[in-house]
Amino acid sequence: MQQAEIIVGVILAGGQSRRMFEGQAKQGDKTLLELGDGTMLDAVIERLAPQVDQIVINANGDPTRFDDFGLAVVGDTVGGFVGPLAGVLAGMRWAQKNTPDARTIVTVSADAPFLPDDLVVRFVAALTDKPGAIAVAQSADGLHPVIGLWPVALADDLEAALTAGVRKVLAWTDTHGTVPVAFGPIEVGGETIDPFFNANTPGDLARARALMDAEEA
Repeated sequence: MQQAEIIVGVILAGGQSRRMFEGQAKQGDKTLLELGDGTMLDAVIERLAPQVDQIVINANGDPTRFDDFGLAVVGDTVGGFVGPLAGVLAGMRWAQKNTPDARTIVTVSADAPFLPDDLVVRFVAALTDKPGAIAVAQSADGLHPVIGLWPVALADDLEAALTAGVRKVLAWTDTHGTVPVAFGPIEVGGETIDPFFNANTPGDLARARALMDAEEA
């Protein structure tokens, strides 16, 4: 941990991985696909774990498929696959129940294996004089609304917004103050890439594997 306050990390793995498995008979979780010496989820956990006090996985369906990771798995509390805000809310509710001293959660994508190692500490610094606001990652590729720092106290407001039909992340964060936090490119495997590179498709995954292999060579 690099900051004094207690922060829960929430890995958002509640999507349906349609682009990764498009046209394939066998479906699954893209974050459980092989990457480096483990899975893509292993890579995300390795990047996030030193930055937070606890990690939980937001995923729907049978939670036992994540048993090997030894982490709590929390499903969306709002049904119907309504998008990433449902995963944020699930993380907030888990933190309220299990880590009541945590005032914030940080969410990251389950398919972003090269996350910055100063992600959380920079989020915290960006909100020092902005209580109640929401920090969101930004890079040359634009905003990454599902990678952010969220006050747990906003859980009821978020639940009400979801119930009212709000689905776009920024449509909700803007009502509380969206604070973009800019991150520059990083070097992985001899290439310069966006730190929030995400493996959405088989082609993306192949590139991530090549980068990881080159980095470990």
